[in-house]
Amino acid sequence: MANLNISRAERLDMRLIAMYPDLTRSVSARLIEQGKVTVNGKVIEKAGYKMKPGDEVVAEYNYELMTAIPSIDIPVLYEDDDCVVVEKPVGILSHSKGEFNPEATVASWLAEHLVKKGQQPQWILEQDVERGSPHNPRAGIVHRLDRATSGVMICAKTPAALVHLQKQFSQRKTKKTYMAVVSGHLKPEHAIIDMPIGRNSKNPKTFTVTNDGKSAVTEYKVVGSSAKYDLVELKPVTGRTHQLRVHLHYQGHPIVGDLFYNGKPADRLFLHALSLEITIPSGERKVFETKLPPEFEALLQS
Repeated sequence: MANLNISRAERLDMRLIAMYPDLTRSVSARLIEQGKVTVNGKVIEKAGYKMKPGDEVVAEYNYELMTAIPSIDIPVLYEDDDCVVVEKPVGILSHSKGEFNPEATVASWLAEHLVKKGQQPQWILEQDVERGSPHNPRAGIVHRLDRATSGVMICAKTPAALVHLQKQFSQRKTKKTYMAVVSGHLKPEHAIIDMPIGRNSKNPKTFTVTNDGKSAVTEYKVVGSSAKYDLVELKPVTGRTHQLRVHLHYQGHPIVGDLFYNGKPADRLFLHALSLEITIPSGERKVFETKLPPEFEALLQS
């Protein structure tokens, strides 16, 4: 906690930055909006509040607490000196976006994991001052899985490994297999969806099939069925954001639990990254696989 008497007029968020040089403007605004700042003993929740000379500002701020990220456990499928392959759980972000977000991600797990192993990866642990993060929030992340998607992810331990692995994704030299449970029954049971995808102008947080979108190709095959659902194997040729979700929604068979794309409400998004084939930095071609989550079979049985 700190307090300061104002000698000249200025915005409240800018005064906080002057008081705490390690604050970003966005984090400063968040502190104010959370009611942690008072002016002359009164809580002020507007970052743009104009103060007058003589105003006293008091802030409840602790850098260590604000930047503390909880530890999480993520199963490791494979690890060597260059990379580590994990099974990302549902509900975990691949990495934080924009300003500092004090929640655990695959990226924060990777930084902690390497420190525990006695490695000191400076490029990962280097503080991101611009975003107010205690470590680089995206370092080591080769590719993303949506928060709601579980499954195989490969992470890099060195900058050289990151370049090597990301190049394969950009050049479509990886092979990815996903599993999903969709409502209804796909016809035909095996086909290739070749439909461009772009951002949905009516809802910018989502994407849609559109003629002026980017090329998007998905191969699907029904591998199991029940009265209400199909279990579908999906092999994306391209890697557009929400590609599998958008393509299945467009076919009239959204993924169960996909509330963004009119899926039936469920405890989770029934989309799982089952396997990844890639050439690791040592030059060896490998296939990393996980098991189908038990809730997928349980849903079909129900």
